[in-house]
Amino acid sequence: MKQLFPAIQPNQTWSLQRDSHQIYLEESGNPGGIPVLFLHGGPGTGCIAAHRRFFNPEIYRIILFDQRGCGRSTPHCSLIDNTTWHLVGDIEAIRVFLQIDKFLLFGGSWGSSLSLAYAQSYPESVSALILRGIFLCREAEIQWFYQSGTNKIFPDYWTDFIAPVNEKKHDDIVSAYSDLLSSTNELKQMAAARAWVTWENRCSVLTHTATTDEKGPPSQNMLAMARIENHYFINQSFLSPNQLLENMDKISSIPSIIVHGRYDAICPLENALQLHRAWHASCLNIIPATGHSAFEVGNIDALINATEYFSSLPGLQH
Repeated sequence: MKQLFPAIQPNQTWSLQRDSHQIYLEESGNPGGIPVLFLHGGPGTGCIAAHRRFFNPEIYRIILFDQRGCGRSTPHCSLIDNTTWHLVGDIEAIRVFLQIDKFLLFGGSWGSSLSLAYAQSYPESVSALILRGIFLCREAEIQWFYQSGTNKIFPDYWTDFIAPVNEKKHDDIVSAYSDLLSSTNELKQMAAARAWVTWENRCSVLTHTATTDEKGPPSQNMLAMARIENHYFINQSFLSPNQLLENMDKISSIPSIIVHGRYDAICPLENALQLHRAWHASCLNIIPATGHSAFEVGNIDALINATEYFSSLPGLQH
């Protein structure tokens, strides 16, 4: 099994002014290497140092950024000018700023959605994609995780998740959480954010341990993750129904490796199968004994195999 590459520090960091937002951007690895853009999940989780470690730093020019309102980008938790299409615009601005012709996109969960949205908007700027834990932003997927689906797999964790919600609002959990997360009562708001994030953490791995609940973002970032995710999901991720699948003809010839855990309880395997069937240039790797998290052993191995495969192709531009 492949393991993460050794920890490295950024070569440079920047703060890009975009509308009312300051976007944190960093670059590490080989400045002359294959440009790869890491798109984090959530939306609202931000990047961590371990995300650099999926790429060989001698071969890749590794670019990370914190999406609007989260991580080291400011203003923290801001929902203003924070939509899928603002993020797509940010990615294009980053490409122009760094003077990159094409880059490889690497995204998991929400990062897979954003990768597809950008690639379909700017196909000429994408050399290849590595996508994990496919999320296509459809209403059925939101219902699966936040209303009826995953709750049947983890009914005990579900009980904790819905505890902050008034019983009369149990028929629309996402909407109920929208009210809680925008509450002027800070204690109630933070309790809701913690419950939202804990539910996702607990469901993200196949094997739950006593420390799983502690693997989420620091407490100061929980509110950003919960509020921004909820903001996107209550607004259908600012996409029309089934938009990402219906626009696959725009990127049909761009090569992709799709990595999906067989037992992913957050984003069902069906999502990856549907994407693969609509994408002739894709390769689907179904990882046994693995759930949603990028940091499960099987997913790490598959993702690093994917980065090594694309690094060996002569067609990827430096």
